[in-house]
Parts: sequence; structure tokens; C-alpha cells
Amino acid sequence: MDYSIEPATKEDISFLWEMLHQSVYVPEGQQAVSLDILKEPTIAKYLINWGNDHDHALIAKGEDNNPLGAVWIRLFSRENAGYGFINEDTPELGMAIKLPYRGQGIGKDLLTEMIDLALSIGYPALSLSVDPHNKKALRLYENSGFIKVNEDDGGSWTMKRDL
Repeated sequence: MDYSIEPATKEDISFLWEMLHQSVYVPEGQQAVSLDILKEPTIAKYLINWGNDHDHALIAKGEDNNPLGAVWIRLFSRENAGYGFINEDTPELGMAIKLPYRGQGIGKDLLTEMIDLALSIGYPALSLSVDPHNKKALRLYENSGFIKVNEDDGGSWTMKRDL
């Protein structure tokens, strides 16, 4: 499949919200999470008021400029920490690929490009939160150099990749 990876623009914000919804892990056979989850402050913080200097996103686009998936990073303060918070200098990463395009290497390419972008900006590391039952995502992150640094009460892992 042919696709390109491009920096997100303001026109991509609604797609980023769609991908934030898709990034919420749902075990196979369980009902999808309602869109209402995007109203939860702990989830909305990942994209609300998007467009600050430290907000970066990449979009994979296929034929006809059709968006296939996205990866984004954002810095958080200790007072507004996300699920994968390490410190105020390490952006948290989120990503998702539309269901029909998963398993085709798009996520790996997006993640590689974001790691390169974060390195070029000068960030010391990237962090993320992942459900360890999400084996495909976990394998992708581990193969990309992320290591488990913490586990929260709900069982999600915080992972970090030094740059």
C-alpha cells in the first residue's frame, strides 16, 4: 500500500480526535468504547486546545489524501499529567491506525518518524501508556526501543524510550 507521512495541520484536528478514540484499547470481543469517553478530562487532555509549540502530530495518508492513522506527542505538567507521564520534559505519545489499515507497517513507520522528529527537536525521551494485553501495540513499542518503567493500579504500563 502506498502512503505518505505528513505533519498534521489544523485541518487534521478532527481526525486526531477520531484517532484518540481509536487509541483506547478494547479487548477483542468486547464492545467498542463510546465516543463520550472523549469528554472525559483524563482523555480529552491529550488533544484539547491542540496547537501549542510542543504539540506535534504526523498523519499517514493514502490515496486521495485519505488519512489512515496518526501519531502525536504533547508535553504535560505534573499537575495535569497524563497516563504515561514521566516528567515535564518528556512528551507523551499517542497513536492509532484505522482498523482496516492495521498490521501493514503504517504504525511502525509513523512511530519511527515521530521518534526522529522528537530527536530533532531535542526531547530527551518519549513516554506512553499501554495496556499490556494489547500485544500488537506492546510488541511495536518494545521493538521501537520503549521499555516498561511503571505499572499503574489499573494494570497499564508506562513505557519510555530515551532519545
